[in-house]
Amino acid sequence: MWPPVLIASVLCYLEKLAGYLLPQRVLDRRSVHHVAALLPVALLTGIVTVQAVGSGQTLVLDARVPGLAVAFVLMARRTNFLVMVVAASATTALVRHVGLMA
Repeated sequence: MWPPVLIASVLCYLEKLAGYLLPQRVLDRRSVHHVAALLPVALLTGIVTVQAVGSGQTLVLDARVPGLAVAFVLMARRTNFLVMVVAASATTALVRHVGLMA
C-alpha cells in the first residue's frame, strides 16, 4: 500500500514544482486559465458521482439518485446553495421513507 502513496506524493510535489518553474508567459495563456477554472468542477463532479452511485466496487442506484437529480435541477436554476442541499436531502429522505428505493 505504501509504494503507491509515496509515488503519488512525489508526483504531486513534482507537479507543484513544475508550476513554479514554468515561465510566466505559459501561465498567462487563455487556455491555461480556462482549464484551471474548469478542473475543480470536473473533479468535484466525479467525486459526487462516485459517492452518489457507488458502493465499493459496484454501481448502486438507490434513494441518493433522486436527491442528486433534484440538486442538479435546482443548481441549473441557480437556486441558493442551502436551499438546494436541504431539498436534495429531503428528497432522499422522503424516497427512503416511502420505500421506493432502498
